[in-house]
Amino acid sequence: MKQAAVILGIIGGILGLIVGISVAGWIAFTGWVESEGAEFAVRPENAETLRVMGVIAPLLAISGGAMAVLRPFMGAVLLLGAAAAMYWAFGVGFFTLFPIAMCGLAGLFALGGAGTREPGTIPKNR
Repeated sequence: MKQAAVILGIIGGILGLIVGISVAGWIAFTGWVESEGAEFAVRPENAETLRVMGVIAPLLAISGGAMAVLRPFMGAVLLLGAAAAMYWAFGVGFFTLFPIAMCGLAGLFALGGAGTREPGTIPKNR
C-alpha cells in the first residue's frame, strides 16, 4: 500500500502542478487583458490565493508521496492536506478531479500501510 501511495501521490502532485501552472497563466493573462481595458476576461477576486495554492498544494503532494514509505503517517497528513488545499482553492472540475482524487487516495493508502511490515520499513535495532 505504501508503494501505491508513493506512485499516486507523485502523479497527483505532478497533475496538480500542471493545473497550478495553468491557473497562474490564466491569472497573468486576465491581468494583462484588464490592464489593456478589455472586459471579456475578468481576473478572479482570489487570484493570489489561487497562485499560491497552485504551487504549495502540489509540493505537499509530491513530498507526501516521497515520504509515504518510511514515514507513512507524515506522508498521509501531507497528501490529505494537499487534496484538501486543492479542493479548497480550485474546487472540483474535470481537470482538478484527478489530482484531488489521486492525492486523497494516496493519503488513505499511506494510512492503511502505516501498520504493516512491508518492504521499506526501518528495521529496529536489537
